[in-house]
Amino acid sequence: MPEQSRMHFYLNWAKERIDEMDATLASLEAKASQVQADSHVKANQLIADLQKRRDEFQAAVKKQTEAGEAAWQRTKAQLESNWSDFEAQVKTYIDTVGKQVQQQQATFRDVAAAQMKAWREAAEKLQNEASKVAAARRGDIDAAVKQMKADASAAEARLQKLKQAGSESWTAFGAALAESRKAFDRANQAAWDAVKRASP
Repeated sequence: MPEQSRMHFYLNWAKERIDEMDATLASLEAKASQVQADSHVKANQLIADLQKRRDEFQAAVKKQTEAGEAAWQRTKAQLESNWSDFEAQVKTYIDTVGKQVQQQQATFRDVAAAQMKAWREAAEKLQNEASKVAAARRGDIDAAVKQMKADASAAEARLQKLKQAGSESWTAFGAALAESRKAFDRANQAAWDAVKRASP
């Protein structure tokens, strides 16, 4: 069980990133037709590059799904680098083509929704895993689930506040998403560590 709980952490981490990539791409693709003609070719190329980066990330994750914790630890650094490259490419897109405030806001909303979905799914997985642990050992896990849900609510409130402000720059949106992502990673780690401690 401890090895499996550690794998859940990595799988949740990877799924959250892939969900964000998918949401980003869907948002950018939906707005691509609204880009000015002179920027349309550049927009399509940047979207194609983002799709390629997402596909590479997803392929690397799929390859690691069957691997053990040691393989994940080795690969996670590369996946983090791939994630950073994807984020940098999104910023390039926004700076080059997606300068319209409405597109930035729409992309932010879509990515924030993907993050919140990842939070809820991770908490649900954790709760399902907790149901398998003996009642005497569930206290830590229940506390971790409660904390994860509270952290998710706090992150969602921060993202909602930023969405309502509406006039923020992509830099501010990106910083808020990164903060939420880090909080997710911390909560995910703490929760699966509690499962690991509670497992026989």
